[in-house]
Amino acid sequence: MTATEAITMSDGRIRGSAHIRRGAGRARTGPGGLVGRVLVWTLVAFNIFLVVWMLASSLRQTRDFVQNPLGLPLQPYWENFAHAWSAGNFGPAFVNSIVVTSVSSLIVVAVAAPASYVLARSTRRIASPLTVFFALGLGVPGQVLLIPIYVSLAGIQNVTGVQLINSTLGLIVVLVGLNIPFTVFLLTGFFSTLPGEVEEAAALDGAGAVRTFLTIMLPLARSGLTTAFILAAIGCWNETLFSLVLLSERDSRTLPIALIQVMNAASYQGADWGMIFAGITILVLPMLLIFMWLGRRIMEGVTAGVGK
Repeated sequence: MTATEAITMSDGRIRGSAHIRRGAGRARTGPGGLVGRVLVWTLVAFNIFLVVWMLASSLRQTRDFVQNPLGLPLQPYWENFAHAWSAGNFGPAFVNSIVVTSVSSLIVVAVAAPASYVLARSTRRIASPLTVFFALGLGVPGQVLLIPIYVSLAGIQNVTGVQLINSTLGLIVVLVGLNIPFTVFLLTGFFSTLPGEVEEAAALDGAGAVRTFLTIMLPLARSGLTTAFILAAIGCWNETLFSLVLLSERDSRTLPIALIQVMNAASYQGADWGMIFAGITILVLPMLLIFMWLGRRIMEGVTAGVGK
């Protein structure tokens, strides 16, 4: 028997056994599995309906909502986006959101990556408690930290003169601190899956720890770093509570706060539903497109350290 025939026969056995396992898995699907699938696909259909309804409503005029709240636009009314961009002050808010999200996410990954690498590779006893310490940060609700953070930022501002209240700088500092625990926890699991032989080979070649981390381990962890950056960006982009408290001036507001201000004004002046839905679309669509584009990579990065 030649090597090619052996490989072909082996491949056939593997494919056949895999097919049998898949068939057995389908045969074992009971009523509970069917109910679960129905519920999952129902939830998926409901979410798709919400996205389609949001996009359709952003192209309707207010009088159309009175006639049929769930209808489709008879004629697209693109002026809703222009009205939201100008009257709702969405232009500066969009720029502020991009700046805050980009800077915060980059700092979070830059700080969490070396910390996660050390925790994943360290053999000292303190490494495991420190990892648990970072994980405990995931259970602290942001509402509990709101007043202490505000008082601390105000005190630092009074002492140093650095503008932290009503400033995107203060919001960036807060968002970095809030996203560090989850990012460290995520990247620690990812770094632990990387092969240690690569580091041993680098050490034999005379590379130090810092050089090994920067030139070898970071490129290997690119997918995990991308996942961490995207998840941090989504959290920073959607942050509302701390933005609402820390940013009261019009020029420093982010998109969620600009949308809240538009909805508050609508409650007194009459709701312009088309403009409101256009504002919601401007807020939701960027992160939705990013997640649709990189959703598979995000899930792979999140589940990479499950087996360790």
